[in-house]
This record gives sequence, C-alpha cells and structure tokens, in this order.
Amino acid sequence: MPEVITTCRLTPDTAWLLENIAEEVFDEEISPQRLATYLELPGHLMILAVYGKQVIGQVAAYVHCHPDQASDVYIDNLGVAPAFQRRGVARRLVDDVFACGKTLGCHQVWIVTDTENDAARALYEGRGAAAEPIVMFSYKL
Repeated sequence: MPEVITTCRLTPDTAWLLENIAEEVFDEEISPQRLATYLELPGHLMILAVYGKQVIGQVAAYVHCHPDQASDVYIDNLGVAPAFQRRGVARRLVDDVFACGKTLGCHQVWIVTDTENDAARALYEGRGAAAEPIVMFSYKL
C-alpha cells in the first residue's frame, strides 16, 4: 500500500519532522536558532505536508491581530517538492491555513505572488481569490 500524504501544524512536538525535508520545499536550510525563535513567537502558523517521514511541502503564515478589526492571516511562503507538485498538495496546505484562520476567528487570508508565477496564480484563483492591483515597497535592513 503506498504511503499517504498527511498534513500537520508545526509545533515543538512536530519540529522533529524538519530533520528530513525534500529538496526545494524551503528556500534555505533550516537554522535551529531561527526555528526555535519561530516556534516561540505567537502568531506564526506553519503547516507541513508529510509523505512517509519526509516533509514534502510547507506553508508559512502569520496571524495579524488588529485593535480595530478582526484578525487576518497572511500567507508568507508556500513550497512543495517538485516530485509532488500538481498533486493537490499546495491546495491542501492552503485549505489547512483557511481552516486554522477560521478557528482563530480571522476574517480573511491574503497572499502576494509575482505576476509571472502562473502556478501560484492558478492555485489562488482556483480557490476563488481575485487578483488585486497593489504596489509593494521593500526596505533592506
């Protein structure tokens, strides 16, 4: 029987899964110090896709709390190993973020992607999102 793909939220109890990550799931190697900080800070939300004992996908998101409106979730990064792309893994990860956001009382989930990223645009539009024109500014620190 073939292994099934499961998803779980990254917590201190599931962080051991990051010892076996497929290529191209993350942009860089996991730093133990950065991971510890990530797990300690409130508002961080990461869902892992796991095949067997290997992480084959991830979505990193942040819950933004506001004093004047309901919280929202920003999806910051989404990665799926090439061998598992176009198999519904990214959609499932995004759906899990939606479910977590609802549970936390958030009113929306939002994400930004490059205009040339056709795969990401198809995923987000396929989930019912409409692209909005924005201007992004970035400062190097």
